[in-house]
Amino acid sequence: MAKVLIITGDAAETLEVFYPYQRLQEEGYEVHLAAPEAKKLQFVVHDFVDGFDTYTEKLGHTWQADVAFRDVNPEDYVALVIPGGRAPEYIRNDEDCQRIVQHFYGEDKPVAQLCHGPLVAAAAGVLKGRKTSAYPALAPDVRAGGGEWVDGDAVVDGNVVSGRAWPDHPGWMRAFMAVLKEKAPV
Repeated sequence: MAKVLIITGDAAETLEVFYPYQRLQEEGYEVHLAAPEAKKLQFVVHDFVDGFDTYTEKLGHTWQADVAFRDVNPEDYVALVIPGGRAPEYIRNDEDCQRIVQHFYGEDKPVAQLCHGPLVAAAAGVLKGRKTSAYPALAPDVRAGGGEWVDGDAVVDGNVVSGRAWPDHPGWMRAFMAVLKEKAPV
């Protein structure tokens, strides 16, 4: 069975981990969750409240990571998913996380990144010359990483499919599944 890797950590957005995890399983892929440590992770729920300039955050579900970044052999996986939430703010500093991301970009394997996920790609130095969507407040970060921020729910740039946040799930995952099935069918 073809395997897909999701890289994340504590404070990841619950919906942005669970939706691709279940959607990929539904299509017949084996999915592994990697984090800084193979431990139980605490996810969060981001929502929007009238009158707030940004999202709010509440505790979400917990989930066990299957493997630590240092133990990941990216050759074992056909695709990568980088969900958002606040996890990308700190996992991007992990050298093994960067190694994983560089492998998928460098080998032209399918990558799905959402919301704050492109922070990890920027830290790994792989956004240069690439188009990506992200949470709109990250447009300056994408540009600082050498990329072009695009306001869209399913931005496809070669092997990379990106979106702004969990409301983009239908378009984002539909586009990613098309890229994934072309490059790594089950």
